[in-house]
Amino acid sequence: MTDAPPRGFTAALDRLLGAVLIGLTVLMVVTVTWQVVTRFLLNSPSSYTEELATYLLLWISLLGAAYALRQSAHLGIDVVTSRFSLEGKRRARVASYVVVAVFSLVALVIGGGMLVRVTFELGQRSAAFQVPMGFVYLVLPLSGLLMAYYAAVGAAETLRGDRAPDDESGAASPPDTVRLVD
Repeated sequence: MTDAPPRGFTAALDRLLGAVLIGLTVLMVVTVTWQVVTRFLLNSPSSYTEELATYLLLWISLLGAAYALRQSAHLGIDVVTSRFSLEGKRRARVASYVVVAVFSLVALVIGGGMLVRVTFELGQRSAAFQVPMGFVYLVLPLSGLLMAYYAAVGAAETLRGDRAPDDESGAASPPDTVRLVD
């Protein structure tokens, strides 16, 4: 097994992915706003905006899932792992990263890659833009690679002790919340 890429690369990737997600979200807001304007104010709906908004949502969702994995922002249920020792929590966290990496590689990279290949081979095009659908579906293997990479980095950080094996979200209970169970 090779050493993980330097943290500088991961930090740069985090910033790049965050910027891409912000850009795609801004583009989606503009697209949907334009759709509302053309539909209700100009009474002549744009034929491209609905399709573009759908594809942007797909890209934002899948790339956002990879970004959320890196930020430890996915929903986690710790009913079982909260009772584990620190070492047990560490092992459970690493195991969850392994499961995420395997799923990402099999379902998104391999399965998504096959979908991209088939849509290019069949010449499937989008309805409004007439662009090859393979370009739209490229987000599947791309996000799968990002998730597998982030899972490997997260597992390595957990094993090195750079990352706590328990709740990493940093979310604290609001100060006015009453805890019923300690």
